[in-house]
Amino acid sequence: MSGRSPVAVDDTELAERLGLPDAEDAELRLMWREGRLVLSGDPGRFGQPLVVDFTAGRVAHRRRFGGGRGQLIARACGFSRGVTPAVVDATAGLGRDAFVLASLGARVLMVERVPAIFALLENGLARAQADADTAEIATRMLLVHGDAARDLEARVAEAGFPPQVIHLDPMFPQREKSALVKKEMRLFRTLAGDDTDAPRLLEAALDVASHRVVVKRSRKAPPIEGVAPRHVLEGKTSRYDVYVHRSLKVD
Repeated sequence: MSGRSPVAVDDTELAERLGLPDAEDAELRLMWREGRLVLSGDPGRFGQPLVVDFTAGRVAHRRRFGGGRGQLIARACGFSRGVTPAVVDATAGLGRDAFVLASLGARVLMVERVPAIFALLENGLARAQADADTAEIATRMLLVHGDAARDLEARVAEAGFPPQVIHLDPMFPQREKSALVKKEMRLFRTLAGDDTDAPRLLEAALDVASHRVVVKRSRKAPPIEGVAPRHVLEGKTSRYDVYVHRSLKVD
């Protein structure tokens, strides 16, 4: 993203590591609050400060009551009796999907390109590793910083990670009637913009995945431009387009 950074960092050491300003006026600020790293902006526009927390809230509730391997994402990623694939979450975001998959026993490599979101993930993962209820799950989650549309193969190779399944959740294009878009999504768009490179991201994932690529889409959105998915699994508000190279089988 060119021009002035939309986020500044209230921690000089962290700012230097992320390559972000530490003293500018910005729409968003990355700061420490009660031992957690949070991303904060105008509450009227962005809502509550954003934090990655795998130990409480929606993520913890989903871990306990989400439906296990019957969840749509698990079925799309090929989880079945005796089959627990290694998954690359190439658009990690806040890590919620990655955590669900790790809670089902999968090893998950998270790739995140936005420096501020990467920092939130890094802090959330560290706290999850220190919590008795989530430590075992967190050991199966690996985080790297990179742009999957440009260097997915390199990031996977550097991590020494088997990319059986690659999960993609590109940001949905903004619609005309978007005034009521969730404040959390406004924050993401401020940081990253729309994923206009989604076709390139899908192409990169198809080149790297050994077994399948799974793309999360809005239920009524068209597929990403390019090769057609082999299967489609629909939920109430979203769906998964599944691109299959070969079957996931019990070794």
